Amino acid sequence: MRDTTIARNYAEALLALARKADDLAGYGSMMNAVADAMQRDASLRLFLESPRVSAQEKNAVLARAFQDHMPRLFVLYLQTLVKKRRQMLIPQIAVEYASLVDEVEGRIHAQVTVAREPNDADRAEIAAQLTRALGRHVVPHVAVNPAILGGLVVRVGDTVMDGSVRRRLSQLRTRLTAPTAR
Repeated sequence: MRDTTIARNYAEALLALARKADDLAGYGSMMNAVADAMQRDASLRLFLESPRVSAQEKNAVLARAFQDHMPRLFVLYLQTLVKKRRQMLIPQIAVEYASLVDEVEGRIHAQVTVAREPNDADRAEIAAQLTRALGRHVVPHVAVNPAILGGLVVRVGDTVMDGSVRRRLSQLRTRLTAPTAR
């Protein structure tokens, strides 16, 4: 099995636990915190991936570290990952979990490119119009690229909607320079 598939399976298990606890967002933030800690702290990462440290020792450290900060069910989930030797997939599991929660809550993410930095009102308007156009709640991730001159370019998955001034000018240039048919 590929790591992505394995991570997705563990994310589905985490989603079931989060639903049981009625705390999708909380479990997501806890998983992201653990994943961020693994990516930032080399000693934690080395500790978790070391074959010299037994799963029992790792689980004991996790229990002591998280017992007062995270729900018991979540700590048991982390310990199961360690016991199954899947602890290094925690960052991937966090990504897959966020994707599953988005699916459950009907959210989609869109990469939006604009020519200049939008203010908060513009961002809200972009989100509202994309939500209306796509029929689902859209979370826009805005990037600035002055080369598009104006308008915006929206990428949702594999679909690209190019409403940039640059594209419109290019189309106009093509029409004006095309030989006319008689």
